[in-house]
Amino acid sequence: MKIYDVVIIGGGPAGLSAGLYAGRARLNALLIEKEKDGGQIVITSEIENYPGCLPEESGSSLVKRMSKQVETFGIERAADCVESVDFTKNVKVLHGKKNDYYAKTVIIATGAFPRPIGCEGEKDYIGKGVSYCATCDGNFFEDFEIYVVGGGDTAVEEAIYLTKFGRKVTIIHRRDELRAAKSIQEKAFKNKKIEFMWDTVVKEIGGDGMVQSMTVENLKSGEKKEIVADEEDGTFGVFGFIGYLPQSKCFEGILDLEYGYIKTNENMETNIPGVYAVGDIRVKELRQVVTACADGAIAAVMAEKYVSE
Repeated sequence: MKIYDVVIIGGGPAGLSAGLYAGRARLNALLIEKEKDGGQIVITSEIENYPGCLPEESGSSLVKRMSKQVETFGIERAADCVESVDFTKNVKVLHGKKNDYYAKTVIIATGAFPRPIGCEGEKDYIGKGVSYCATCDGNFFEDFEIYVVGGGDTAVEEAIYLTKFGRKVTIIHRRDELRAAKSIQEKAFKNKKIEFMWDTVVKEIGGDGMVQSMTVENLKSGEKKEIVADEEDGTFGVFGFIGYLPQSKCFEGILDLEYGYIKTNENMETNIPGVYAVGDIRVKELRQVVTACADGAIAAVMAEKYVSE
């Protein structure tokens, strides 16, 4: 039975940053990732808001360099999916599909994924007109038409934000009234750039390489309508904001959660000593690559301190 100083669950920017700092600290570290490195950032075709990123940087190219950098510090890797954990003793136990893993500290970087819009063609156009992050991708639709799917606080707030870029922003909502707070609704209704498409759902997204068309359906009348991109634009943006799905199921009843997100303090510490949470999985205001990397660095430093003490 090998006991690691730290086991990191997840190979996105938060997990990779934790691995980098753990490796530099000469900790005996293992990083577990069930698929390929990167998490959500891999689907982003262009990145402009990460300090020092290369011109025309993509999510996959940034993650590729991060992964290579981590490898230089000798971090062990395992391709596995953690299904359950036991944090009751000093040595934490992680039960994976393939193997069990033992560690003095654990850094959880399992992430949270946007709830899909749920229409045909959606997956094919992620990063090609379909997005779930206004901060990441809003400026790519400068002076284009933008459609926002959802009616809660996040959807309306992000629609207001997107008016900085798009010449027109249309909120598509399946009900006849918004669910957002009244104060947020008032701002949206006053914004001349925002229009509304009530009682409507998106049925299909299509195009040649980029989003060029979208079919919507009115739930009351059953009428379907095809929205086609302006000829000069050639495309338009579709942003989905109907919630996130935090990957925290195996920590329920063990760690303190808030709507599925793991609660931590500013040092990334959870309610269990030696267990840390970083990146999109934890309760936080801003979910971006730069904040995920900062979380990972902090957690690895705190894990090193915990192990040494």
